[in-house]
Amino acid sequence: MLRRLRMPGAAPGCGTVNDRMEQQRPTSQKHLGAKGLVVFLAALTAFPALSTDLYLPALPGMTDYFHVPEYQTNLTLILFFIVYAVSMLAWGPLSDRYGRRPVLLVGLSCYTVAGVLCALSANVFQLMVFRVLQALGTGAACSTATAIVKDVYHGRKREVILAVIQTMTVLSPAVAPVVGALILRFTSWRGAFVAQALLGLLVLAGSIAYSETVGEKLSGNPLASLRRLGSVFRNRAFLLLLLNFSLLGVGMMGFISSSSYIYQVTFGVSSQVYSYFFAVFAVSSAIGPQVYIWLSRRLERTTILTLGFVVCAASGLLILLFGRLGPWQFILSLFPMPLAFSCTRPPAVYLMLAQHEGDTGSVSGVMNSLHTVMGSLGIIIVSLELWERVEVIGTLILGLSVVSLALWFPLGRRLAQAQPSRPRGST
Repeated sequence: MLRRLRMPGAAPGCGTVNDRMEQQRPTSQKHLGAKGLVVFLAALTAFPALSTDLYLPALPGMTDYFHVPEYQTNLTLILFFIVYAVSMLAWGPLSDRYGRRPVLLVGLSCYTVAGVLCALSANVFQLMVFRVLQALGTGAACSTATAIVKDVYHGRKREVILAVIQTMTVLSPAVAPVVGALILRFTSWRGAFVAQALLGLLVLAGSIAYSETVGEKLSGNPLASLRRLGSVFRNRAFLLLLLNFSLLGVGMMGFISSSSYIYQVTFGVSSQVYSYFFAVFAVSSAIGPQVYIWLSRRLERTTILTLGFVVCAASGLLILLFGRLGPWQFILSLFPMPLAFSCTRPPAVYLMLAQHEGDTGSVSGVMNSLHTVMGSLGIIIVSLELWERVEVIGTLILGLSVVSLALWFPLGRRLAQAQPSRPRGST
């Protein structure tokens, strides 16, 4: 029997039992402070983007440098996302067992060392191995970040923090390719991995300053902690929402992984100019969470999510109609999609977190893992070069938006029925 979908919240001023429990958890940050914690969380969730986008401008050059087929260079991306996805299924439960801080210290140390090794790679196969080590560290950072958000924040405050972090996080793809292109002007592709190692070292310092937020750790051995994943996977309401909200990630990662080829090969622009076009994409993503905060004062979450799927479908259609006409036509056709996608992320994550009580690290790991697996499918589909990349991106975005919308109608209706009467914009 399907577990009933839960609409979080109640009338303004009325907290749930879970809210009161969360308020009792340790939330003070002696060294980071309240604002520092938000910046720290944004840095943690930005790791996947910075671990890929920083060296995207160098991908065509790396293919030539190693004298290998394009698919082998792309494997440094594909393997990264596969291992990253799997690792989060382990890091999440382990953070419930041992705490967020030990997991962060181990993971970020691994990431920093792996960045140095990537920069020293003698061939593409060594690079693949060291990228796997980077993926392990990135999994620890991202899965723990979402868990910390649920540890510390509750109610509408949690939703606002998710939007703020999403805004700060999606700005990193705007900065990373520009920085990556600048690095290529002064050094080789190896410089991008040195920059990632320095980033890892900086955030590792933040992890040392971070104060533990887990109120009550799981007991038992590590394997018992990993078995807690079973209770998460048995929550069908949570999994249905997670699957639906993950589909559009296929199109997003398909574009991100192929963007350098689309602009530098298909449209023939330089790596520096490509970074500017990619920045337009990232700016669109950064606007989305702010649009959500504004819309949430006027519309219900379910309505905003429905509109998001519709806008994504329209963007996919525009790409198919006008995307091949030139680089500006392509990016302007794509622009609505990342805006709508990032607009739906705060309410989507909020609703998914509300479907399962306890096992916060496991829930976070499963969420981020499936998002990454779906994104990896997008990378694989584009790498197959079945037909022109622009058409592949447009087809993925349009098709998956329609599927997501079709799945969302029954889910959204159940959520709307479960929602108590309340003024718009409250929690």
